[in-house]
Amino acid sequence: MENGREDIVWGLRGRLVRFHPPLVMGILNITPDSFHPASRQSSVEAALQTAERMIGAGAAILDVGGASTRPGSTEVPLAEELHRTIPVVEALHGQFPGTCISIDTWRADVASEAVAAGASMVNDVSAGLMDHRMLDTVASMRVPYILMHMQGVPRTMQDAPHYVDVLAEVVKFLAERAVAASQAGIADIVIDPGFGFGKTAAHNYALLKNLGVLKQLGMPVLAGLSRKGMINTVLGTVPADALNGTTVLNTVALMNGAAILRVHDVEPAMQAVRLLAAYG
Repeated sequence: MENGREDIVWGLRGRLVRFHPPLVMGILNITPDSFHPASRQSSVEAALQTAERMIGAGAAILDVGGASTRPGSTEVPLAEELHRTIPVVEALHGQFPGTCISIDTWRADVASEAVAAGASMVNDVSAGLMDHRMLDTVASMRVPYILMHMQGVPRTMQDAPHYVDVLAEVVKFLAERAVAASQAGIADIVIDPGFGFGKTAAHNYALLKNLGVLKQLGMPVLAGLSRKGMINTVLGTVPADALNGTTVLNTVALMNGAAILRVHDVEPAMQAVRLLAAYG
């Protein structure tokens, strides 16, 4: 145990690996339309160069996505998502075989192909609800699974988010989906409240303030706050100018019990981790 957080032991491609949280997950967007243009990787070579910098800065996980889930985004065809992601996963696994690679997808077919290519984790924004084969697929591959709360679907989720009690509803959803994942045979589960996915800024801050409640579900909590609208609506910034705000909220998330930070900028996130460790 470090910094009051218990170690995480995950089964990754047939081997048990121990991690000392908090962990930083670096985002590799293999897309032309992700909301933060600077994060878009235009080629396999560009993704490898970015990955090398992220790993050097301390990233424990690389999260590869080939279909933007920004508000208003439309569905990417399966063939295109595979075309974008699988060569990158193969190249990353070949060059950085000891690094945990996550595939960011809601499709079971993409998850399956990515794990065969070298991924060792699945990150699903729909918690298995957009492809009902996902839970059984992940269970059969014996890899960790990140399940996230989202109200609606990416194309419409920010039209009019509404909750009676956002914390209670998100906790209930995550608990129910974690049970479903466990019953399907998934051993290692991470929960993500889904900042910015069908939520207003007020909803997002209510969840951030109460991350400790989610932690009580007994699974590692992932916080994906990087450069999101909940920062920009308060500060009047755009994603390109939201690094400072991101670092502030990442620090709050760590103080409230987050085990994993999903970020575009690994070095500043690692600095927050190290400074909080020194703070005690």
